[in-house]
Amino acid sequence: MNRNAIVGITAVLALAGCGDGQEPVAEKGAAPVRVAVVETAPATESLRAVGVVAPADEVRLSFKSGGVIRSIEVQQGERVRAGQLLATLMQDEVAAAVAQARAVAEQAARDLERGRALLADEVATREQVEGLSTANAVAEAQLRTAVFNARHSRIEAPADGVVLRKLAEPDELVAAGQPVLIVGNTGGGWIVRAALSDRDVVRVQEGLAAEVTLDAFPGRKFKATVTEIAAAADPQTGTYEMKLAVDPAGARFVQGLVAKVVITGDESESVAVVPVTSLLEADGREATVFVVAESGVAKRVAVQTGRLLGERVEVTGGLAPGDRVVTEGAAWLDDNDAVRVLDAG
Repeated sequence: MNRNAIVGITAVLALAGCGDGQEPVAEKGAAPVRVAVVETAPATESLRAVGVVAPADEVRLSFKSGGVIRSIEVQQGERVRAGQLLATLMQDEVAAAVAQARAVAEQAARDLERGRALLADEVATREQVEGLSTANAVAEAQLRTAVFNARHSRIEAPADGVVLRKLAEPDELVAAGQPVLIVGNTGGGWIVRAALSDRDVVRVQEGLAAEVTLDAFPGRKFKATVTEIAAAADPQTGTYEMKLAVDPAGARFVQGLVAKVVITGDESESVAVVPVTSLLEADGREATVFVVAESGVAKRVAVQTGRLLGERVEVTGGLAPGDRVVTEGAAWLDDNDAVRVLDAG
C-alpha cells in the first residue's frame, strides 16, 4: 500500500469514535479531519470587580461657623426631602454675635448722622464725615456677615436624597466647615464604587462599557460606564477606587446594594482565537497548525500564540479570522496532504 492510503486508513480508525458510531469512509488519498473556524475575541481580557451602589451626587454638609451641635434630626440611611431641617447649632453664641454686630451698626449709623449735621453747621470737617461713613459701611457689612452665619447655623437638605453618613453627634463641638452629614442626591443618578488592584487599574480607562448585576435583582443586567478612576491608592486598603455610572432601567435602587461588575474591554480591538486542540509542536509562544485551503489541501502554518482563554488560545500572528484549522486528525498529516472535512458529528 502507498503512504497516502495508510495515512487515510489510520486517520479513519482514529476518528471513528467521534462520529455517530459508523466508521467514516475516506475518499482515496484524502485524510478525514475535523476543523474549526478561526474566530475573534476582545483583545482585553474581561475584568471583574465588586462594589456598592451609591447616589452619583454626594454633598458634604457643614455649618458656616463653628459651635456646639444642638440637634441632628436624621439618621444614617434615612431619606430626606429638599429643605428639610437636618441639624442645628446652639444659638446662644450665634444670637450674641448677631446682637453685637447690630448694636455696632446702629451706633455707626448714629455717628454718621451726627457728623453730617455738624458738617452742615461747619463744625466738623468733610474728612471726618468720610471716616464716619466708612465706619458705618464696615459695621453694616459685619452685621450682614453675622446674620449670614446665623442663617447657616442650621443645615437643610439641598435636594431630595438619602443620608449616606452621619459624622457628628449632638453636644459635639465642631469647627467651621467640618462635615457633619453626607447626603446623596437620588435625583442625580446612581453610581457603583468598586475597588481595583494595582494590576487591574492599569487596564481600565474612562468610557469603557460594563455590565452590573445585583443580588437584589436576580437575573437582570444593568448597563454601566466607567466615569472615574482614582489616581492614587487608598492608604488603608492599597486599592484604587473606580466609579461607574449605572442605568437603573426602572429598578428602585437604594444606597449600599452590593454590585458585581464585569468590564469586557474595548471590543473594537480584537484578536484571533483557535481551539487548543489545533496546536502542534507548541514551544513557548511558537506553534504550528494545519490550515485547510479551498482546494482541500492541508497547509502547515507557523503561528504565534498569546493568552490561554479556557479551551481556546489567542493567536497573535499567522492566521486570519475565517481560516479553517484542523482540530482532529492533524497528527497524521503532512504538508500539502489532501483532506476531507467531516461534519460536526
